Amino acid sequence: MRPRVVLGFSGGVDSAVAAKLLGISGWDVRCVYLETGSGEADSARESAERMGLPLEVIDAREALEREVCAPFERAYLSGATPSPCVLCNRRVKLALLSEAADAMGARHIATGHYAAARMGALFRARPENDQSYMLCLVTRGEAARLVLPLGGYIKREVRAIAAGFGLPQAGKPDSMEICFIPDGDFAEWIERRGAAPGPGALIYKGERVGTHGGAHRYTLGQRRGLGFAAGRRVFVSEIRPETNEVVLSDGEGLYSSRLVTGEANWLIDRPPARIDALVRVRHSRELHPARVTTFPDGGLEIEFAAPVRAPTPGQAAAVYSGERLICGAIIKS
Repeated sequence: MRPRVVLGFSGGVDSAVAAKLLGISGWDVRCVYLETGSGEADSARESAERMGLPLEVIDAREALEREVCAPFERAYLSGATPSPCVLCNRRVKLALLSEAADAMGARHIATGHYAAARMGALFRARPENDQSYMLCLVTRGEAARLVLPLGGYIKREVRAIAAGFGLPQAGKPDSMEICFIPDGDFAEWIERRGAAPGPGALIYKGERVGTHGGAHRYTLGQRRGLGFAAGRRVFVSEIRPETNEVVLSDGEGLYSSRLVTGEANWLIDRPPARIDALVRVRHSRELHPARVTTFPDGGLEIEFAAPVRAPTPGQAAAVYSGERLICGAIIKS
């Protein structure tokens, strides 16, 4: 009897090719679509039916609001820059897939992430499309169940595979970055929820130089959209939510050699108190050599070998030993 796996299936090219590759590898593939309110459920049903795959739709909207949307809003209003997809993978996507797998008698779960899973460990994929950062907060139990069929590929190759199988998803546009903000306008989304602050002061060298439309519209290191608010090209170097002020600078203060995180999520047995590692502080290709120290409360101190641009509270820090993802934590300061 073929081993059963429950696949997170959106109907896009990644999940469609993942389903094909799993089937070819001998898996009994059962698909689950997580309804987040994006309006794509019917398209996913149609795609699954066309591919001859069973699909169950699970309503994830309440969990998404509680575990991702509300924390995302609170973090932005506090001046942080959260990583909603990192939170969603841990608290919604893989949690609900695991529940569905238990109900279907499946030992394993699968997604279309571009990362590698081997023997319960997670690894970086090829740098062009590596998404291992997005999985840095998943539990060890979830990692042990996870199958990632796209780990050896890049997007261009996955589209070619889809075309080779004759899948209509081969030419389908990529999905939006954040499912609950399809237009990508974070500020407008927060304003629609009714909690956004009003206009406030732009501060440069201690002086008010202009007015902004709300501190939630800015992130640390931002330059775009500021124009010449201080008479020159400037960056956001501090957000003060308590006074609704946005502080600008010529670039000083944007780089940091040290950060502190909340409690770490270890994907290996907790190592000695201090290790050398590679750290990624946002979803990008950049990996930074660093010394990582574990505090008694479980948080981390990360000291970079060279200053890193704009590591921001609320973002996730993913820690690697070589290719292997070993830890994730949310940056506090």
